[in-house]
Amino acid sequence: MTPAARQIVFINTAHTFTHYSLLILPTAVLAMAVPGGPFGESYGPILALATGMFVFYGLLSLPQGWLAQRLGRKVLMTAFFLGTGLSLVAAGLAHSPVMLAVPLACSGAFAAIYHPIGTTMLVEAAGDKPGRSIGVNGVFGNLGVALAPVVTAFLANEIGWRAAFVAPGVLCAAAGLLWMRTPLAQAHAHANRRPFPPIPNHLVRRAVLVLMLIAMSSGLVFNAYTLLLPKLMQERLAGNATLLPLVGLAAFLVTLCGALTQFTVGRMIDRNTLKRVFLPISMILAPAMAALAFAQGWLVLPLAGAVAASIFGQVTVNETMAARYISPELRARIYSIRFFVGFLGAAAAAPVVSVLYEHTGSVAAATLVLSAFSVVTLGCALFFPNRPEELQPDLWTQAQPLAAE
Repeated sequence: MTPAARQIVFINTAHTFTHYSLLILPTAVLAMAVPGGPFGESYGPILALATGMFVFYGLLSLPQGWLAQRLGRKVLMTAFFLGTGLSLVAAGLAHSPVMLAVPLACSGAFAAIYHPIGTTMLVEAAGDKPGRSIGVNGVFGNLGVALAPVVTAFLANEIGWRAAFVAPGVLCAAAGLLWMRTPLAQAHAHANRRPFPPIPNHLVRRAVLVLMLIAMSSGLVFNAYTLLLPKLMQERLAGNATLLPLVGLAAFLVTLCGALTQFTVGRMIDRNTLKRVFLPISMILAPAMAALAFAQGWLVLPLAGAVAASIFGQVTVNETMAARYISPELRARIYSIRFFVGFLGAAAAAPVVSVLYEHTGSVAAATLVLSAFSVVTLGCALFFPNRPEELQPDLWTQAQPLAAE
């Protein structure tokens, strides 16, 4: 295996750990919320302990481009693996709400490294057609989303909720030790790579505006949906705390729909303009989310799968927007800002779900709120440019003088 191939393996593995680490608590809380336990017996307050994790996850994504220029990507990715892993181990050893909230916040801080740094490394290695590589990388991220509920449910049921934090933490730290021994692939230009085309400024501004609006709305929708999914499965399917493995399996199957869609969307993007892929996906989300708020029984599974397919499919589209409309010199900064804005929306997910659940006693209200935010994403899809030059970059040279007239 070449150094570049090994590096891609670690980048994809890091994406899995990133999303897995963020979603341990939403399933573990179902085993932690017991009468007389150290964290109380109420679902909402325990879930709210993840707020600091998502705040730091968003806030600390902003300076990553600046840090990469000064410390290097190798050092930052090492900090990601070791810091995230050890923080999860510490969370598994917690005996009070504060002792749990602090390591969770630390895990969010270290996990913030991945997206600005890892995505930039991936796009640079992908060449002129990044859609497929981004799609594959997205599958690894969604693998973390999918595995978190099912593995957490299994470990919590068979060993205890502490193992659900400690086991992945040890694996993540071990991956960091292997990463430290892996030489960083030398950056090199692709022989057939075209220079970045002269895209008209008004289209670049339009694409960036859409990218930031989507980041904020989809950040909340993505995170809140993955947080409430285990509780939704328990409430509508299992209805019994002893059926925790069934809850995890159902959440896994739903998220798997998103992973498969993301890979498919990645391949479609390389053959279609972004809007032609983005618009149909966005049209599904709001009505499917609204229907999910009222669905009961096994009907929940296909609806939840449709929602997951739409949410995760959008991620691949959104990350490709910067690759097609932002020059390589500015891409790392745009990714940092984009993920910062998106994760600010994501940080609101835990308190929103917690407060709405505590006031209503079900996940229906939170699901309806997410449906309303999904309409924003549809508006962004309608406003995004639909330019054939995306697929034939040489045509941008002709579009530039026309835009100036």
